[in-house]
Amino acid sequence: MARIAGVDLPKKERVEIGLTRIFGIGRVTSKKILAESGVNPNIRVNDLSSDDISKIRTIIDKDYKVEGELKKDVSMNIKRLTEISCYRGLRHKSGLPVRGQRTKTNARTRRGPSKGVTKKKGGK
Repeated sequence: MARIAGVDLPKKERVEIGLTRIFGIGRVTSKKILAESGVNPNIRVNDLSSDDISKIRTIIDKDYKVEGELKKDVSMNIKRLTEISCYRGLRHKSGLPVRGQRTKTNARTRRGPSKGVTKKKGGK
């Protein structure tokens, strides 16, 4: 099992897909990393040699922010927005969508489950 950037990559997946398990690396970035390191993107993770793993690891360490460092940056950016009380910061603070989505009917992920409609008993 290959361990890169503190993440165990699944053995059965292709390397191109396995690298996307690392926070901060998507399909495009994984293709760039594999092209730069000269590793075939179609081989499986368990078929990687230790030399290939070390090449990938050094490229990621040198060029990309991933996992903890990236999560820290994102949380610091959100914290900065909330501290200066800009509109986006207020939306983060109140748990509403930040990027202009409508909230009258949708936004269930950010607002939580629906409270439901309650009817009065004995009313008309």
